[in-house]
Amino acid sequence: MNPHTPPPQEVFGKNTRLALDNFDVTTEPMPAALLRALLSVKRCAAPANAARADATHVSPEIAAAIVAVCEDLEKDLPLALFPVSVFQTGSGTSTNMNVNEVVAALATRLAGMEVHPNDHVNASQSTNDVFPSALRIAALTLLDGELVPSLQRLASVLRERSVAFADVVKAGRTHHMDATPITLGQEFGGYAAQVEEAVERLQSCRERVGRLPLGGTAVGTGVNAPAGFGADTIAALAAGTGLPLREAPDHFAVQAGQDSIVELSGHVRTAAVALFKIAGDIRLLASGPRTGIAELRLPELQPGSSIMPGKVNPVLCEVVTQVAVQVMGNDTAVALAGSQGQFELNAYLPLLARNLLESITLLGRAARSFADRCVASIEADEERCRAYAESTPALATALNTAIGYDAATSIVREAQATGRRIIDVARARGVLNEEQLARVLDPLAMAHARPADG
Repeated sequence: MNPHTPPPQEVFGKNTRLALDNFDVTTEPMPAALLRALLSVKRCAAPANAARADATHVSPEIAAAIVAVCEDLEKDLPLALFPVSVFQTGSGTSTNMNVNEVVAALATRLAGMEVHPNDHVNASQSTNDVFPSALRIAALTLLDGELVPSLQRLASVLRERSVAFADVVKAGRTHHMDATPITLGQEFGGYAAQVEEAVERLQSCRERVGRLPLGGTAVGTGVNAPAGFGADTIAALAAGTGLPLREAPDHFAVQAGQDSIVELSGHVRTAAVALFKIAGDIRLLASGPRTGIAELRLPELQPGSSIMPGKVNPVLCEVVTQVAVQVMGNDTAVALAGSQGQFELNAYLPLLARNLLESITLLGRAARSFADRCVASIEADEERCRAYAESTPALATALNTAIGYDAATSIVREAQATGRRIIDVARARGVLNEEQLARVLDPLAMAHARPADG
C-alpha cells in the first residue's frame, strides 16, 4: 500500500464494515481488474455530474477531488482498502459501496469539504448499472491486454514451428491408430489455425460486450440520472480506455440479461478447448523417450520426479490442460449464472465477474508461457518421424487406385503379420514396378497429395 494511504479502518464506511461481517465465506476479494474498472466509472462520472450540478449536487470542486482520488487508486490499487468478499450480495452492491466509501473518505480529506459516498461518488448511478458496466470494461481490458495478445503470440510461434517442420514427414493418426502420412508442419499449421480462429471469435463479440447500461440506474428507466449523463460518462470511458464502449441501445436487456458476458465466456472456453487439444497432442507426441511416440523433443525445464533421476515431464503442457479444465468449469458456472437473470436484475453478477475475469487471465498467462517456454523450443526427431511414416500400414491406401482396395488390404494383412514394410510386401508380390512403387508409396508425396496443402 502507498505509505500515504490511510489505514482501512479510517476510510471504511458502515456498508463496508457490514459486508465484512456478513460475507465471510472466503477471503477472496473482487478481481483487481473489476475494482479498477469501478474506479474508472466513478472518475468519469464525476465530471459528467459536475456538468449538471443543479441536478446532481456535485460541485466542480467535489468532482475534481473524486477524479484525483480515483486516478491515484487506479494507478496503485491498494487491495487492503477493497477487501469485500467476491461472494456477496448478488448485485455487487457491497463492493460498489466499498469503492464509494473509500473514494468519498479520501476525497473529503483532499478537498477539505464533505464528499458523500452516495450523494456525490455514486451520484446518478446505481449498483445495478455500474457493476455490469465495470464488468464489461474489465473483461474487455483483460481481453485486449492479456488474452488476445497471448493467443496471437502462441499462434505466431506455432506458425514458425510449422514452417520449420514443413518437410518432416510422419504417420498421421486417427482413433489413436496409424493413418496416412502427414507432415509435422501441417500438424502445427492446424494448431496455429485453431488459435487464430479462437482470436477471431473473441474479437467478434467485443462490440456487444462494450454496450454499457450506465444511466439506467436501478431498473433501466434512468430514475435520478439527468439526461445525457450515461452517454457523457461512457464517452469519457471510451476515450480514456480506447475500448469499443457505447451506451446500450436497450438498458433493460443489458441490466437484466448478461448474454454478452455468457457469449464472451463461451468463446474463452472454446479457446481453452483448442489449447487443451494442442497441448495434449504435443504431450503425446513427445512421450517417451524410449517407450512412447517420441516424435518431438520438448525443452527440459525442470526435474520431473523426486525419485526417478533424469526424468523430464511435459510440465507446461500439463499447466495448459489444467488451466483449460478450470476455464471450462468457470464457463459452466457463468452459463448457469447467466440464466438466472430475473425480471430487472441478474443477482449473480459477482460470480459472473469472478469466473469470467479469472478465465481470461489464466488462459492468457498460460498461452503466453506455453508459447515462449515450450512451443518456441520444440524440436522434431526427423528420423523417427520418417521411420514411422514409412512403416505404417496406412501407406497401402495409396495402392487403392492402382491395384484396388481388396488387393491393398491383403498386402496390409501380410505386412502386419510379418512385421515387414508395405513397400517390401508390394515389391515381393510384383504388383508394381520399382519406379511406380517409389512414386506411389512416397510418404511425403502422400502428405502433399492436394496442391492446396502447399
